[in-house]
Amino acid sequence: MQVLNQKQIPLYSIEHDETGNRHFRVYNFEGSVPTQSDLLIPHRKDHYLLAFMRRGGNRHWVDMTSYDLKDNAIYFLPPDKVIVKEGMERLWCTGIAFTAEFLSLQENNALSRLPLIQNSYNGNELLLNEADVRFVEDMLAKITTEYQTAGEWQHRMLSAYMSVLLTYLSRLYIEQHKDVSTVEDKLLLRKYHAKIDECYREMHEVNDYASLLNISAGHLSEVVKIQSGKPAIKHIHDRLVLEARRQLFHTDNPLKEIAFNLGFSDASYFNRFFKRETGTTPAECRIAIRKMYH
Repeated sequence: MQVLNQKQIPLYSIEHDETGNRHFRVYNFEGSVPTQSDLLIPHRKDHYLLAFMRRGGNRHWVDMTSYDLKDNAIYFLPPDKVIVKEGMERLWCTGIAFTAEFLSLQENNALSRLPLIQNSYNGNELLLNEADVRFVEDMLAKITTEYQTAGEWQHRMLSAYMSVLLTYLSRLYIEQHKDVSTVEDKLLLRKYHAKIDECYREMHEVNDYASLLNISAGHLSEVVKIQSGKPAIKHIHDRLVLEARRQLFHTDNPLKEIAFNLGFSDASYFNRFFKRETGTTPAECRIAIRKMYH
């Protein structure tokens, strides 16, 4: 399986529902299974997506940064981010999709300049305390009600509620991300992810990537740990597991061939690696995934 370039990655627009709104949509998931069609497949969106995760557990990737979705957290995705949905557990969340056109229709276009929308710190996760959760739940309930109420005032009301919600979340965004890291360290983490995406089949050690980036393995490990909260080696392992799951789900390749494709010379070592990282063997994972969708 080749790494997809930007032109090959599918670009999704907002799916119209019975409201016919082309620039705004509310999604509510109450224990829904993730959609099979885009599971483990890199894709992009041509719109903004804000999701309040009531119950986490799944893992998503955003531009090669993995997020283990947490309870009571907001996940925000600007347009054109490369997204991969890895987890297959049921979803309890509310999502709001909206386009740049929706923002531009505001009387003063102020929403497009909010820190959350600008995403200058490249932060895609906001953790909420109890007071935050109450506020967000209240706003989402108002937005959902208005979304389901057609009429000439609908857009103005949705705009007003979104202005309050996005302003509130922008304050949290600044509080949680402004002092997280320096620009140089963020750039190094992005370069590390890019190199992993290019070379994960051939290179499985942090030292290899440090050499590519012309820095010491110790410095790379320290920066990656501070920036992401995970050891540098875990990013490599996560990428290998993601690709293994894709091939287990989307191909009928024998396990030995998948192991070879991922740079493992020994299939038994690949089995041990996969079980250590996921808690199941590759064969068990393939069976479990296919049972869920058949």
